[in-house]
Amino acid sequence: MEKTMEKIVALAKSRGFVYPGSEIYGGLANTWDYGNLGVELKNNVKRAWWKKFIQESPYNVGVDCAILMNSQTWVASGHLGGFSDPLMDCKACKERFRADKLIEDYMAEKGIEPETGIDGWTQEEMKKYIDDNNICCPSCGKHDFTDIRQFNLMFKTFQGVTEDAKNTVYLRPETAQGIFVNYLNVQKTGRMKVPFGIAQIGKAFRNEIVARQFIFRMREFEQMEMQFFVKPGTELDWFKKWKEIRLKWHKALGFGDASYRYHDHDKLAHYANAATDIEFLMPFGFKEVEGIHSRTDFDLSQHQQYSGKKIQYFDTELNESYVPYVIETSIGVDRMFLQIMSAAYCEEDLSKDGKQDSRVVLRLPAALVPVKMAIMPLVKKDGLPEKAQEIMNLLKYDFNCQYDEKDSIGKRYRRQDAIGTPFCITVDHQTLEDHAVTIRDRDTMQQERVAIDKLPALVEEECSYRKLFRKLNL
Repeated sequence: MEKTMEKIVALAKSRGFVYPGSEIYGGLANTWDYGNLGVELKNNVKRAWWKKFIQESPYNVGVDCAILMNSQTWVASGHLGGFSDPLMDCKACKERFRADKLIEDYMAEKGIEPETGIDGWTQEEMKKYIDDNNICCPSCGKHDFTDIRQFNLMFKTFQGVTEDAKNTVYLRPETAQGIFVNYLNVQKTGRMKVPFGIAQIGKAFRNEIVARQFIFRMREFEQMEMQFFVKPGTELDWFKKWKEIRLKWHKALGFGDASYRYHDHDKLAHYANAATDIEFLMPFGFKEVEGIHSRTDFDLSQHQQYSGKKIQYFDTELNESYVPYVIETSIGVDRMFLQIMSAAYCEEDLSKDGKQDSRVVLRLPAALVPVKMAIMPLVKKDGLPEKAQEIMNLLKYDFNCQYDEKDSIGKRYRRQDAIGTPFCITVDHQTLEDHAVTIRDRDTMQQERVAIDKLPALVEEECSYRKLFRKLNL
């Protein structure tokens, strides 16, 4: 059946994946809280990225940098001077919009593929396009906009007890700058040799005027970023390698190769010499889930200039020092969460012999599912709940399991299908005699008898990150 955002949002709330922020007080626009199952899925996504590209990598190490940084950081990075959105107001209804998003939505509606990325257009080009195509206000339908003006996206706050300019600090708009200002610390203490990467997972904040599409575009979000430092002149080769590696990682999740595509940038940011996005087919069209950029030596050179500190790498093979070039890979964790939820969501018609039946199932990769298995006593008597608790105690230290004894066994199966649990374990009267249980597979709905002492190895094999990425040769 057709996937809709309404169904995904409804499932996310009803099953404990994502809740509206501050809901009991009427909410706060575009803030969302991850629930008991959502936090498990989100952590598993982050763990899959960390294991493959930090733990297993001979090149990369991780950091966890502060959200608040010295304000000179954002002067050097260019965020204080140029990190802005192009805004327009509708004179008729007073609603505010991003000019680039108005154009993007118009093109999507008309099936127009832009020749160049809209993010590279000038204000004049965007205003002319909106006027020439008579693009109207999405709220009131009138074409009566103000001129475009720039709005800085950083959240401002104050450090200390007084609220004045010298105490102004900003919530970081990206995690990358924490990596750049710690480049020398990591390179020296880790005895790292170029090429090498520094990665981190952390929160970032952008005061988006138009935040929309559930958790796809938010003001508070989480990133998984890696900055990979290379010798100047080799950056485009490394850019190509990381572009291929990152797409392989996404495709290994098993949501169909046709659901992914590259969007190479024609107009580049002033600091870049190559850039591409990995886009995924969301319910509302192909959208970016990861950006890969060749940032040249812009960031380290800027911090070297503004800090007065020498930020260079001494290459013992060349017997010379240089400022490394950087390849960046950056994933929005929340966008990837939405991508996985929308791709995994499925409604199946199980009607048979004139009897209507259906189920909602999240076909999540077993390594990412919030709950690895549900343990269910067939009835709530005859020692079966006690035996089920014994099995729970055997497994709970290594796997996230759920004990479920309410309702009929069929209803319990459906409940677990809707949150993606790959295995349901039924403890019945025969279990007390043969020390075996019935396992039902989420995808095939086939059942088999398995000895209790074999369960840990079975779950470890089927739900491991090793199995998920076995087909990758990175």
